[in-house]
Amino acid sequence: MKRAWALFCILGLSVVLSGCGKDESARSAEQAVASANQAPVRAEAVSQVRSPAASVEQQDGLYIVHIAQLPQQALETLQLIEAGRPFPYAKDGVVFGNRERLLPRQSRGYYHEYTVRTPRSRDRGARRIICGGPRRQIGECYYTDDHYASFKRIAE
Repeated sequence: MKRAWALFCILGLSVVLSGCGKDESARSAEQAVASANQAPVRAEAVSQVRSPAASVEQQDGLYIVHIAQLPQQALETLQLIEAGRPFPYAKDGVVFGNRERLLPRQSRGYYHEYTVRTPRSRDRGARRIICGGPRRQIGECYYTDDHYASFKRIAE
């Protein structure tokens, strides 16, 4: 019994230590591939992708996210907004009060919020799209993935 336990410990230790020898470049490459696989985008939007520096552009003091950089679920939400379709969540389309004052100031009722579905989430999750102006218009929309702590303006 003691030999089996010792063999098990040695085997477990060798598995743990075998992962320590990886160099950082291989680990970074693995992380890049994993993150790329998590965010599929529409085929027609891929042609609109600009250089990586494009995500640090600013407009009105807010970062810009290009439509091709959004998660697939956000693209689906934008399509629902444009179509004026029924939304999956009861609170979709309600007035967004901009209490955080992170978006450009407008009169009450200008902004409306929509839920971006979060896979494996049991509730609405933290992802939202906020659109300003007339309903069914996506010309002035903002994306947040941290429940209003920060916003990025959506650019086509």
